[in-house]
Amino acid sequence: MIKQNRQYGYIDQSSEASVVTQKKGQYISGYSVGILYIDNCWYPVIPGNVANLSTYNFPVRLKRVQNTETMKILNGDSEMLEHVIKAARELEEEGARAISSACGFFGNYQKEVAEAVNIPVYLSSVIQIPWILTGLKSNEKVGILTAYDKGMTSNLFDSCGINDSSRCVTYDMSAYPEFSVIIENKGTFDNEVVKKEAIDAATKLVDTNPEIGAILLECSDLPPYASDIQRAVGLPVFDFITLINWVHFSTSQKPYHGFI
Repeated sequence: MIKQNRQYGYIDQSSEASVVTQKKGQYISGYSVGILYIDNCWYPVIPGNVANLSTYNFPVRLKRVQNTETMKILNGDSEMLEHVIKAARELEEEGARAISSACGFFGNYQKEVAEAVNIPVYLSSVIQIPWILTGLKSNEKVGILTAYDKGMTSNLFDSCGINDSSRCVTYDMSAYPEFSVIIENKGTFDNEVVKKEAIDAATKLVDTNPEIGAILLECSDLPPYASDIQRAVGLPVFDFITLINWVHFSTSQKPYHGFI
């Protein structure tokens, strides 16, 4: 049975169908993933950041979650939930086939948002942990670089489908002077310094925890430095972009053409 109001189509020069339909309320098309982001943020959003459109090789749609505040999202404040659900429903109405976000701590609302809409929801990079662990040895762990260690609570893990976080090791980046600009909304930072801070954090995390078999970047502002981190520690690195790429390809399958 085909889910009502979901559009999964593909048109090219060989398409035989000439009649196409678009659902009412959807004026734009050609994208699959809608991305929620926090209201009232102020810092540079550089290429590689989840909220920078040049990060992607495919179109995405960003949606500001009105009336949200950074620290309340980071702490999973329940009063933010209604605003997150409202924005998610708007993305669904506008034609999104799946929803993600631009902050790992939106994962606090993962279960409720997934129940509130009729399209798949993957609000946090943390959601990747179960299948990262599946590929590691039983004695290996996932090292997590986070923007706010106090927010890495059992509620966040549970909401993202992780019942046992004992194989997760976190490292808090909020104390790094330049990186902290992101949380403090100062509007500017030295990108080279932030990169060095990210590499330093990853290196210290792995050096003090040799059982780590992969790195996860919780924060949506860390993917610009993923390749540098990977070269520094020599491990697989997962982040929001690996998540959103996965979601995109699952919701935008194209027919294959070639010789046999």
